Amino acid sequence: MALNYVWLGLFLVGIAVGVVRFVFMGDADTLPQMMNSTFEMSKYAFDLTLGLTGTLTLWMGILKIGEDSGLVGKLAKVLSPVLTKLFPDIPKNHPALGAIFMNISANMLGLDNAATPCGLKAMQELQGINPKKDTASNAMIMFLVLNTSGLTIIPVSIMAYRSQAMLTEFGSASAMAAAGATPTDVFIPLLLTTMCSTLIGLIAVSLYQKINLFRRAFLVMFAVIAALVAALFWTVYGMDTSKEIQDFCNLLTSMIILGTIAMFLISGIRGRLNVFASFIEGAKGGFHTAVNLIPYCVAMLAAVGVFRASGSLELLQTGMRNAVDFCGMNSDWVDALPVALLKPLNGAGARGMMIETWTSHGTCSFVGHLSSVIQGSTDTTFYILAIYFGSVGITKFRYSVVCGLLADFAGICAAVAISYFFWG
Repeated sequence: MALNYVWLGLFLVGIAVGVVRFVFMGDADTLPQMMNSTFEMSKYAFDLTLGLTGTLTLWMGILKIGEDSGLVGKLAKVLSPVLTKLFPDIPKNHPALGAIFMNISANMLGLDNAATPCGLKAMQELQGINPKKDTASNAMIMFLVLNTSGLTIIPVSIMAYRSQAMLTEFGSASAMAAAGATPTDVFIPLLLTTMCSTLIGLIAVSLYQKINLFRRAFLVMFAVIAALVAALFWTVYGMDTSKEIQDFCNLLTSMIILGTIAMFLISGIRGRLNVFASFIEGAKGGFHTAVNLIPYCVAMLAAVGVFRASGSLELLQTGMRNAVDFCGMNSDWVDALPVALLKPLNGAGARGMMIETWTSHGTCSFVGHLSSVIQGSTDTTFYILAIYFGSVGITKFRYSVVCGLLADFAGICAAVAISYFFWG
């Protein structure tokens, strides 16, 4: 129900602001821009979903091989001590546990292309044991909030965008080095921020579902994650240049993706499967899933387009800056507010605002750093809710929106505080 109100609010507030600007300010351009944005964003949503079809088809086919060979079941069995306590409604050794683990692992390593198909596969498995097919189950909500909080250990995409922007800004790698600019300086702040948002999201859902996070299995899991993060820090900060770090991250990403594919194919061979036939069967499901996502994606992005084209986002930013200045506080962070406001709604829009902020203020400015950290602090909440729930026909989201937005808010607050600590 909450998503229904948000969607209506984006449309109606945007239209109201556009009408006010036309009637009282004589702005005759806003309404046509809003109208055009509905067509542009609808086309963009369709192209986005269509582009996702190939990735979904590939990874759904690979996952089907793992499911038929029994590999996903073995993963679920190994991880059951933690996942069965975090998802108590899922039967022990159920295939959903393996798909959930793969999705969370892919997100942590920045493997977006692999994470989404794994997540959609997990949602299909969860829907199979959901007693109310139109209502999100507790397990679905926990899974979705962990996704929207966007825990990422290797932020490859952010570092790549910053590197490209810095080369444009400084002209050459040598000029960047002379200025002491490095695209990887957001690495630690980003990790700290995304861990804050994930922790708050996990706590919020656990309170709703009355899950005790002080059990031994959870404490061991947190310790293992901390050890992996420390090992990654030790490896990365033993390197001399930002290019060396990015090359390492890209190599690690490639090894993980190709290693995962090889592991699933080998498991199929060992299980004496007709691997190709199993892949084709799963791939067909990926195509149908992508088609089902189109109306959900179009609905959300069209509303975001109207809200932004009306000038509502700009008005909100101006009002926030005035309020912060009135309180006598530093309002530098408000220049990064559009990234924070768009991030839960539209990942591409937030990315565009981040790049726009770099162009206006400089990639290495406080606002440039802050917008980078915000962009990587959480995932696109409403987009994830729309496509994940939409893929299995869920229309009643219960408290998932509240917990997802709480994680987003925690991530934004942490991004501002941590950015002031490092660059303020």
